[in-house]
Amino acid sequence: MERLILVTGGAGYIGSHTSTELLAAGHPLVVLDNLSNSSPVSLDRVRALAPGPLTFIEGDMGDGELLDRLFAEHDIGAVVHFAGLKAVGESCRIPLRYYRNNITGTLGLLGAMDRAGCRNLIFSSSATVYGDPASLPITEDFPLSTTNPYGRTKLFIEEILRDVCAADPRWRAVLLRYFNPVGAHPSGRIGEDPRDIPNNLMPYIMQVAVGRRDALQVFGDDYDTPDGTCLRDYVHVDDLSRAHIAVFDKLNQPGAGYFYNLGTGRPSSVREIINAVEAVTGLKVPVVEADRRPGDPPALYADSSKAQTELGWEIQYPEVKDIIATAWKWHQAHPDGFED
Repeated sequence: MERLILVTGGAGYIGSHTSTELLAAGHPLVVLDNLSNSSPVSLDRVRALAPGPLTFIEGDMGDGELLDRLFAEHDIGAVVHFAGLKAVGESCRIPLRYYRNNITGTLGLLGAMDRAGCRNLIFSSSATVYGDPASLPITEDFPLSTTNPYGRTKLFIEEILRDVCAADPRWRAVLLRYFNPVGAHPSGRIGEDPRDIPNNLMPYIMQVAVGRRDALQVFGDDYDTPDGTCLRDYVHVDDLSRAHIAVFDKLNQPGAGYFYNLGTGRPSSVREIINAVEAVTGLKVPVVEADRRPGDPPALYADSSKAQTELGWEIQYPEVKDIIATAWKWHQAHPDGFED
């Protein structure tokens, strides 16, 4: 019988989409999630979209006893690690919570993995580890730095994994640096549904479009970009999910860690996203101008040729309007998210 894959944060946005892809590829799963920013309904939908062995355990990666028991009771061969707090602005307001949850929690997870003899990890990292880059597009060999506490937690965890893999050849780690995950499963059955006020552009603008919020705040219109608003690389969540399937072979190869950018390389500004949402939905998006948020660099977009060449990763949603159309299908069908 194939060994199980543990997906931490697997009920969340990227975790649920990746769990769907993993099940569809024939991998049996154990999902660990504390449901702080997710719903167990998402996993019911995952099971319906991709029937297969999926065991859900509600709990926190900071619970060492729970982790030891989980690894003792399940034959885990690899871990896909999504669990963590992820909002840039919030991390600037409450950095201690981010350091405690993301870094301390990951250290606990790595300790439990080591004790159980499970040393294969795919880590959900972020483009924020590149800080405010001196040039664009960003390749994996760019200098690493950060402009906010959230990014620092990702960078610190990357450094920890590099040290662990260099010190012990039994460890294998693949670090996937996401740019801006957006969109929803083409079925419209699962999508992004943050528990509180969304910290990212796409879920917020979609909630405005379905009437859950009055207007979209645009944080800064005086950046050094063509229209003054931030440029970001928006990549479909299913494209990200498929990359996790592609990297599993790397876990069988020796090395001190592998690093891949996951983005389209086609940046869109905040105003371009607003225009595209209005074109897709046929609705006018009310906008309120606001001050810049701390920690937001003017532009981030990827050179993902390494992932395409080494992993055979293909982007199936290169156009931002097509990505937005899948998000709109989800939000139209579920204006209140998983709660409806």
